[in-house]
Amino acid sequence: MRVIAFHNLKGGVGKTAAAVNIAYLAADSGIPTLLWDLDAQGAASWYLGEAPDIVGEKAARLVKGKTPVGQMIQPTAYNGLDLIPAHPSFRNLDLRLEKDGDKHALKDWLKPLSEDYGLIVLDCPPSLSKLAEQILETADQVFVPIIPSWLSLNSWEQLNEFATEKKLGSKKLHPFFSMVDRRKKVHQEMLNSGKVPLKGRMRAFIPYASDVEKMGERRCPVDRIRARSPAALAYRLLWSEVRKITRV
Repeated sequence: MRVIAFHNLKGGVGKTAAAVNIAYLAADSGIPTLLWDLDAQGAASWYLGEAPDIVGEKAARLVKGKTPVGQMIQPTAYNGLDLIPAHPSFRNLDLRLEKDGDKHALKDWLKPLSEDYGLIVLDCPPSLSKLAEQILETADQVFVPIIPSWLSLNSWEQLNEFATEKKLGSKKLHPFFSMVDRRKKVHQEMLNSGKVPLKGRMRAFIPYASDVEKMGERRCPVDRIRARSPAALAYRLLWSEVRKITRV
């Protein structure tokens, strides 16, 4: 079983859309996949046609070991893809981990799932926190969507420094450009320039496209909206790279 995460300390960069589309494509490739929506806002759950689980098991019970993570798993409409939907209490997961959690809690929660899944995808809340530490420790690889702007590059540097400072394996971080708008000069310059300080940037990039925005309206992955669209092709190229890096 491989564990990957989509993370950025900055919100609004296409992180959740990438997590959902990659999880869908992994399952579509025949890999039993679980997507865990760790963000209390529940965007990943929404994209997959599910509402955040407001009545399910709370984060406190999970952290205290009273609820096995397997009890939180739900099937989705797509073969081979399961979901742990968001729960409002996830907003307090950091505090719970600080108070009651073991420093390897996330890794321990996921370990029993190796019998059922080949890939686990974590959609992470935008923060540098105790939860972020455990995500960076647990994930085999972390994929970081970045809008081609200097402010987003600064967020990337902060995440890199955080991983290095905490000795959490900064080499497992893989940045890729997201929400690329070729009408913007700075986007074109960064996309085509080899001088941008983004070491290890993935070749695939995700365009700023209406089909990605339609995920919220249609509540499904881009491939189910328009399979031959530029956005769908971009996610397939990204999945090809993710699969190669992850060796799943």
